[in-house]
Formats: sequence, C-alpha cells, structure tokens
Amino acid sequence: MATLDSKIPQGDLANKWVNYKNEINLVNPANKRNIDVIVVGTGLAGGSAAATLAELGYNVKTFCYQDSPRRAHSIAAQGGINAAKNYQGDGDSTYRLFYDTVKGGDYRSREANVYRLAEVSANIIDQCVAQGVPFAREYGGMLDNRSFGGVLVSRTFYAKGQTGQQLLLGAYAAMNRQINRGKIQSFNRHEMLDVVIVDGKARGIIARNLVTGEIERHSAHAVVIASGGYGNVFFLSTNAMGSNVTASWKIHKKGAYFANPCYTQIHPTCIPVSGDHQSKLTLMSESLRNDGRIWVPKKKEDAEAIRQGKLKPTELAEEDRDYYLERRYPSFGNLVPRDVASRAAKERCDAGFGVNKTGEAVFLDFASAIERYGKEQAIIHGNHNPSEKEIRELGEKVVENKYGNLFQMYQKIVDENPYKTPMMIYPAVHYTMGGIWVDYNLMTTIPGCYAAGEANFSDHGANRLGASALMQGLADGYFVLPYTIGNYLADDIRTGKIPTDSPEFDEAEKNVKDQIAKLVNNKGKHSVDHYHKKLGKIMWNKCGMARNAKDLESAIKEIAELRADFHKNVLIPGSADSKNSELEKALRVADFLELGELFAKDALHRNESCGGHFREEYQTEEGEAKRDDENFKYVAAWEYKGAPSDAVLHKEELEYKNIELKTRSYK
Repeated sequence: MATLDSKIPQGDLANKWVNYKNEINLVNPANKRNIDVIVVGTGLAGGSAAATLAELGYNVKTFCYQDSPRRAHSIAAQGGINAAKNYQGDGDSTYRLFYDTVKGGDYRSREANVYRLAEVSANIIDQCVAQGVPFAREYGGMLDNRSFGGVLVSRTFYAKGQTGQQLLLGAYAAMNRQINRGKIQSFNRHEMLDVVIVDGKARGIIARNLVTGEIERHSAHAVVIASGGYGNVFFLSTNAMGSNVTASWKIHKKGAYFANPCYTQIHPTCIPVSGDHQSKLTLMSESLRNDGRIWVPKKKEDAEAIRQGKLKPTELAEEDRDYYLERRYPSFGNLVPRDVASRAAKERCDAGFGVNKTGEAVFLDFASAIERYGKEQAIIHGNHNPSEKEIRELGEKVVENKYGNLFQMYQKIVDENPYKTPMMIYPAVHYTMGGIWVDYNLMTTIPGCYAAGEANFSDHGANRLGASALMQGLADGYFVLPYTIGNYLADDIRTGKIPTDSPEFDEAEKNVKDQIAKLVNNKGKHSVDHYHKKLGKIMWNKCGMARNAKDLESAIKEIAELRADFHKNVLIPGSADSKNSELEKALRVADFLELGELFAKDALHRNESCGGHFREEYQTEEGEAKRDDENFKYVAAWEYKGAPSDAVLHKEELEYKNIELKTRSYK
C-alpha cells in the first residue's frame, strides 16, 4: 500500500502559492506557439482553462459532447459562487473561507489546495465582472452577497438563480475570442474515448465524432480532463442526462488513480421523485434556504392527512409544525451544510412525517420571509399600517426579485404556486467530491495529464459547501492550471509536434473500435436504460444517503453480475458509423458499471462516517456522522488493476497544521 506524494511546497500556508509561483518554470511566449494542449470538457473549469491557455499563446483543442460549450452542465448551477471579499463587513476573510471549506468537508481535504482556492477566490469575481457577468447589486451599486449552508457570513455572489449560466457565458465569450483568433480549435459533438500515452506521458486522445461516428486521433503535449462529475451513476440525479464519467474512467484505466469515489453529495433541496418513469431530477437552489424555512408536521396524523389531500399545509397552525433544522441546529438553522440537511430530511421522512404521496418530501416555506419583507417594504414606502394583502404583495415582489426564475421553474414542473403553497423538496444526488487524484499542480498520476474542476478530488473533502463548485472550477481554470501546466510544458519546447501515426495511437484506436464493434454486434435483448436504471437502484438503495457493510457487500456482487449481464444482453440498434445515441449511452453506462463497483468498494473500506459518506454503523447517539481520524485521515486513491474488485489502495495521509481537528458541530 503506497503513500502518495502530492508535491505540496513547503513553507507557511499563507505563502505557499505565492512562493510556488515565484519558483516554477515558465515558457517563453515564442515557445508557447509550438505547444499543443487538449482540454476535454468545456464547462466552467474546461472553458476557463482553454480560454486562459489560448490567451497565453498555447495552441488549444477543446472537446465536448454537446453541440456548443454553452450547453455544459455548469449552466445549471443556480445559487452563486463563493469569494472571500468581505463586502458585507461581517468578518469574512481568506482564512475564514479556508476554514469553512475544510470543516464543511469534514476534515477530509488537503489544506494547501483549499487555502489556495480561498486565496484566489477574490480574483475570480474581478475577472468575471470584467467579462460582463451581471452579478446582483445592492441599491448603491455594490455587488450583493447572500449566505449559503455551513457558514456564518455572506460571501456568495449571484445572478438571480442563473449564476452558472452567466459565468459560463463569460467563459464562453473568452473562449470565442480565442476561437476567432485561431488559438482554439473547438471540436463540439465529440466524445473522448481513450487517452494515448507515449513514453509514459499523456500525448493525445482518441475521440468519436458523434455526428458521423468517425474515430479520430488528436495529439498534444498535455491533456486536461475537465469533464465534470459522475453523479449519473445513480441514474436519477440533478446532472444533465449526458453527464458521464467516461473521460475520467478512461484515464483511470490507463494509470490515473481514482480518489474517494464514495464521497457523493446528496443535495437537500430538490424536487421529489414523482414516478418510476422519471429520467432526471431538478435542483432547487440552496440559496432558497436563506429565506425558506424547512418543516414537517409535528403529528403523524397531520402528515398522513396532507399526503391524502385532506389537509392543506397552509391550514396547519404554527404550533403544529416542526421546523426540525432550527430545532436541532439552532446556531445554523436552515443553513446547515448539505449532508446534514439531507440526512435530517431523510430521518423525518423515514419516521413517517413525509408530506407528498410517496412520503418522501418536506416543506420549504416562504411565508415568513414574504411577511418579513412585506412589512419592511411597507415601512420603506411610508405605509406604517399596511393590510395583510399589501404586506403579501410587497413581500412577494422582493422574493420574486431574488428567486423569481426558481419559483417559475418549480411551478412549471409541479404545477403549484410556491408563493401561495410551500414548496416540496427532498434530497437527491447532485455533486461528486471524489474524482481523479491530482497533486498540487492538478496533475494526475499520469505525467502530462491534468484534471480540473469536479473531475478531480482535490478541494472539497467529504462534502462540498454550496456555491463552492463554481469557485473551484474557475479557480482551477483561470488561476491555477495556467501556472502549473507551464512548469511541466517547459520541458517540451524542443519536442515538436506529437505524431498521431505511432504504435501507441494505433493500439488506442484499435481498442476503442473493438469495444464499439462488440457493443453494436451484441444483438442482446435489453436497452441501455434497462441496465442504467437497475444500476441506479442498487446505488441509491445500498450506496445512497446511508450505507452499511451488508448492503455494500451485496452491492459489489450485484453490480458485478449486472455488468456481466450488460455485456452479454445489451441491445444497441443502428450502426457505429453514424449518429447513434444508444451507442453513446452504452459506452457511458459500461463505464458507470465499473465505477459503481469501485464506489461501493471504497465505501465498504472506509469504516467511518464523514460528510456525504454516512455509514450506519458509525454514528453518534444523536445520529450525526462519527469520524475516525486515527485510522481514516487520508485520501483513498485507487489504482486500476484490470477489474474494480482488484483495485489497489494508495493512501495520501492528510496533515492539519493550521486547523484543529474536531467533531463538526452546527448546533
């Protein structure tokens, strides 16, 4: 069992990144013109990395399976982006953001990376404002902030409920400028199906043109994977239907270690599952918890009456409501971290207090906020004796200005007016903290192969705080990778173009074509979705919000059997040499069926509860996560050895020199 070297520079925490940038190798602008970089994925991490690298002078090729980088799943991020600007004067600082992130991740992240993230966060906002991102502003013109779960300050910058979309358009505009200059070649509707390694270094990829079916070879001096997370291993998740693990899994099978796959985030604020034929779930931004109060009835008979439609939630008296987060966590209330809020909702619903037909939903109620804002607005307008109707109208306008598009989205999906009736929400799979292991440079265990954004494991530990995903993606792409990749590429200034007619490219292309041919010629009897849904049910029931050894052992066995059946009985209509969406799905699900087993194996080996990984055997008397710092204070990085069951564990021991390790408490 090897110990990993993450190449963290020495010195005090506050100066690590500054000193490191002063010491790394640089590439002369004239030499950058002779160096090629491939970026797989064009969301916030990939888009910002591609734009910045091209701006610096490198020749960049970008690949995405969507028809445009604007369709990357980053566009779905709603609530905001964190940055330690302290515009509110409420005590925020770089150290506070660093501390909240490490604590929120349940002390399972790497100190040096998290501090660097907090340090560069303020630059991200300036960069995006310069690009024209329309962040919300206060009356006086200053950028506005709101609060998110797990913190006691307001540090989240936002653009209504469309923050991801606006940030992605900023990155896309920066990319477009470089596309027009010829510095970025954009390969849309292309999917990476393998990485090519020459003399031990990542030197290119094999990609499939999703329109024509053609298999293509692309070479470069370095490859960046920024293809997002793997939440769709659960089938039902808040991710876009096309989000997948393929790029990450292909480099894992070529030598990149996969770290902490069991760290998956269950988001507490999603629209509940409505039936067996649903294909995805919809996220309602965590920002709603700023003003929405979460509750269930205190009495089971009231919950039962609401489920049967005999009682409306608005008819239930205040004293008959259980605002359970405010009751259990008085200090943080409705703004506890996502893992804590999710488990609390599950506990109430499992106990019989759920409020929708399936019994798996709780209320998110804005009545108090509407009343509070309405009274405030009435006073501002000089009306010191407003009627209830006036208060409600004024309050609803304030809420609409802050969350209007989210309320509109909820009403379109559920067909209920959330201004008049409390929203119904329930936890769902959202983000993955696990991912490809990277060192301080964001390089994987394959030299020349990097991973950025959600594709890597580096910054969030066992649980991501809300509004930190956009922060990490843009930090990696705009401010970290462009420095660290130069340190590596400085050795390639005399290498010249990487040829694509080498034996290594021949072999990689043959492997891809063989896999595709096997799937297309399988002539089985079940659709791809048949297997994906089965995998999703195993994952949710046995590796979901709560896990135990018996279920995990069962999941490992069931997934291996399902994978064998998939390769024997899956049916792929159509041909390989044309557009074939079922083939695309089959290639992705084949990877999910391998990842799912490693996920369960990782969860089984980690005999503790931390963040999004909750083992039923390891909990406090109050039902909170119980860490084991003595035995599990490490990153679990798995090396591929031919099958998920044979994966070899490598440990990166985590050191905390600047933060005291203690039990997380939000009470």
